[in-house]
Amino acid sequence: MAGTTDGHVQGRRLRAHGARVGAGAAAAVAVLALSACSGGSEGGGAELERGESGVMPALERPGPEGFTNTEIQGVTIDVPDDWETQSEGGSLCMSPPGQPACAYGSVSLTPHAAESHPQNWPGRGDELQDDNDWAHNTDQCRSLNTAASGDIGVDSATITYQDVFEHADGLKSNHTVWDVTCVNDDSFEVRMWFLPISDVLLYVWSADSQYDAVYDQIAASMDTTGYQD
Repeated sequence: MAGTTDGHVQGRRLRAHGARVGAGAAAAVAVLALSACSGGSEGGGAELERGESGVMPALERPGPEGFTNTEIQGVTIDVPDDWETQSEGGSLCMSPPGQPACAYGSVSLTPHAAESHPQNWPGRGDELQDDNDWAHNTDQCRSLNTAASGDIGVDSATITYQDVFEHADGLKSNHTVWDVTCVNDDSFEVRMWFLPISDVLLYVWSADSQYDAVYDQIAASMDTTGYQD
């Protein structure tokens, strides 16, 4: 049902995260307000169990100022106007200015994520993500200084935040943030929003802190109304 939780997160909070959550909530309100003014319906989508029918077609709507509403396989999302986008392998990749495509600072949106992944990552069950679930291959450091080389290993990873996050269609994803430490003592942050029933993954490969609020605004705008799982 719309407004219900797609996953079953118990609300584990492991560090202060008010700024990020606040930004995400504010962005969600802004997206809803814009839709209401334009006659669109952001809250009308319903989460359907597998085998049900009646998914409404995606609604065409403009993004908020400075963003462009973009679609992949019926999932829509707002992308900053100055970011580059590319679709490849069933994913929509959004890359910030001045960075290589789909690398440091980038965000990827993947419908049918676990279904199309050889190792079924990040999974389809109700279990929460754990410390080692930040990637399907956890061997490579992704810090700003090492991401390009690809030859620096990872020492450890820790979940620093885990809770639910509400998107524009009313569905609530499992939202998890990891702090990953590399063998050279560099570190980086990975962020994930995952709808395990819908099997839709929004993923920040290696977060750039200057885009903290942007990441949450992108996530808040995600709408699966036109998506068939």
